[in-house]
Amino acid sequence: MEALLAAVPMSAAELGAAVGRFESDMAGLLLASVRTAERAFAELDTCEAMINTAAARGQTAAVRLRELLAVEDAERVNAELGALEEAAGDVRRAMADFRLLSHVLGRDMNVEAGRRRVVHLTESGLPPLPSAYREGDFEDLIAIADRGAQLAPELERAHRERIRTASDHVVEVVRSAAATGFADERFAEDAMDEARRAVRLWKQCLEERRRDVG
Repeated sequence: MEALLAAVPMSAAELGAAVGRFESDMAGLLLASVRTAERAFAELDTCEAMINTAAARGQTAAVRLRELLAVEDAERVNAELGALEEAAGDVRRAMADFRLLSHVLGRDMNVEAGRRRVVHLTESGLPPLPSAYREGDFEDLIAIADRGAQLAPELERAHRERIRTASDHVVEVVRSAAATGFADERFAEDAMDEARRAVRLWKQCLEERRRDVG
């Protein structure tokens, strides 16, 4: 009881306002305050358990996403991201209670101090595709076609690298969000948005490969 009372940084008057007026019934006030603190700590434990569960779910999802990206299963990639976004939403709602309870118990968190930033990937960050058209002057279309045939292995390799870069980025972004248990609301939202953008870029790379390589 003493430990619980010490954990709640309130005066008797503040406790009275929080749990109800007991006037001269100090024993009742203390008992109510202890029960309030017990409930608060239980809620904190529930929130922390949800964050830990979401973190584990995110790390598992990162592994699963790597497998799905490798076999180019776009539909299941989207489904996996959708499930993660739901988990992140559950954590976001739980964090509102977590912050309120932490404030009441004198455990305010300085989220801004260690704010993380999401690394973005754009098409310009992908390996370039070789093209016979950019190599200079050719006498006729046959010469261009010959050069294109020579570049075919290099073009195929470049497509593989672009797809790999995009898929690796999806996995890394999800893993970084999972490492926080999605508890940093802004970072989690930015990370899931970036994962979606990276998946769209990955699909674009697949389409470009089909166009150029078949």
